[in-house]
Amino acid sequence: MISEILKSHISARLMIVTKNRSKQDINELIKNGFKLFGENKVQEAQVKYQSINSFEKCELHLIGPLQSNKVKNAMKIFDVIQSIDRFSLVDEIAKQSKKLPTIKTKKFFIQVNIGDEDQKSGIHKKDLQDLYNYSLSKNLHINGLMCIPPNIVDPSDYFKEMVKLRDNTNKNLKLSMGMSNDYEIALNFQSDIIRVGSLIFE
Repeated sequence: MISEILKSHISARLMIVTKNRSKQDINELIKNGFKLFGENKVQEAQVKYQSINSFEKCELHLIGPLQSNKVKNAMKIFDVIQSIDRFSLVDEIAKQSKKLPTIKTKKFFIQVNIGDEDQKSGIHKKDLQDLYNYSLSKNLHINGLMCIPPNIVDPSDYFKEMVKLRDNTNKNLKLSMGMSNDYEIALNFQSDIIRVGSLIFE
């Protein structure tokens, strides 16, 4: 079903969220041709993915909050970190980039708290441009913006606002938005990456 919907959105990519899934589940997905995966926690990703033989063929994104003391380990395993949300985190990434002999992480997304929800991570909308500019000044390759909208029936207004924020920041940025419950709506608002987990493993 998801693959059929994606056919009408040629540029969109399906990320399979493997939070709480086993190495066996991931190996089966790889055998079936899936290569783009998302994990919420650094330690869980380390345990699962570094012991997978085909790991080098995968593209792994961190989509959960990143603590500063986990940056070093995160940059050794993730291709992309989607949860840049504060200036101090940018500083730590820049510091580790200079110290580490090898770095896997080459691209970053800024996470936007699009619904202004206290319980969610993400930079406030009014501070997005400043964080984007600061990240560039620290030589971070900001590839896109990510959001998790409020859990409502129709988050269209939030996705629409993300498009506007992207266009005002840099029209070339990718948009990572849409999950199992709202990915079809997100695709209607130019989402480049949808993050789906529960639907895949039903």
